[in-house]
Amino acid sequence: MRTVLVTGSAGFIGFHLSALLLSEGFRVVGYDGLSDYYDVQLKKDRHAELLKNDNFSCEIGQLEDFDQLRALCLREKPDVIVHLAAQAGVRYSLENPRAYIESNVVGTFNVMECARELGVDHLLMASTSSIYGANEEMPFSEMHKVDSQLTIYAATKKANEAMGHSYAHLWNLPTTMFRFFTVYGPWGRPDMAPYKFTKGILEGTPIDIYNHGEMFRDFTYVVDLVRGIRGLIDAAPVCPDSAAHIEEGDSLSAVAPYRVVNIGNSDKVRLMDFIEAIEDAAGKKAERNYMEMQKGDVTATWADASLLQRLTGYKPETDVREGMARFVEWYRTYYGV
Repeated sequence: MRTVLVTGSAGFIGFHLSALLLSEGFRVVGYDGLSDYYDVQLKKDRHAELLKNDNFSCEIGQLEDFDQLRALCLREKPDVIVHLAAQAGVRYSLENPRAYIESNVVGTFNVMECARELGVDHLLMASTSSIYGANEEMPFSEMHKVDSQLTIYAATKKANEAMGHSYAHLWNLPTTMFRFFTVYGPWGRPDMAPYKFTKGILEGTPIDIYNHGEMFRDFTYVVDLVRGIRGLIDAAPVCPDSAAHIEEGDSLSAVAPYRVVNIGNSDKVRLMDFIEAIEDAAGKKAERNYMEMQKGDVTATWADASLLQRLTGYKPETDVREGMARFVEWYRTYYGV
């Protein structure tokens, strides 16, 4: 039985990935700090669901605590590490940038050190679509230059990608970075728009709509996302003999077993259409509060996910109306509304 260490196992994506891996017979070891950035009870409830499976175990600890993280890794000896834990949230990075340096930079370094010492088969780490920053060429491709991040959150993820490449090169450590695009679905994060919109619509309170609704997002259903990660686990990169052996459109490094992969629905959805999908699922109209663009935000994201499909044979394709109907159903059940 293969063992996968999932950091951020009580988080939104970590929970869904752990559940998928357990359903396929993996042994999953979770590591999570249960930070109070949002409702800790929601995180505890996610862990409680996973603990119903005997092949899941978890430890509570901070990424910054290298000794604790290393001791866990040496004890459990994971074959694969999927590093999802991070200080999340684009807007919060404007208020508390230090938290992002400590968790996303120092914490990720600690994870890489553990992966290096163990010599894991594959290290997979989360990046973000925010890394594309001010890029205007769409859909966003892994081959695009990404030097114009607009927030410290995105900047820390760019740092993670650079750190990952150096470790892959120095230690021949197979490493895949995946860039997520606006993930939503059941058990979702309270700080994200799908949750906020649903809560406001069901409670009859105003929802804030930035840039007067003139925004587009590549909304990715969480189950689709973790299926993409699952496929990538089996697609560990191998350092090529030379750049000439890298296929066109492949982000594989010429000097390291390292690759960056977009995971998105490849469908640019207008924000107002997304809100209408929630209204239809909730059976209520939103009270709309139109606002100006927020600092550090971008008007559009749109993924070219062709590399993911090439590597795994999988293509995320859940329609936002279907996905948000599932989310609203979960929200009503979980909160009893």
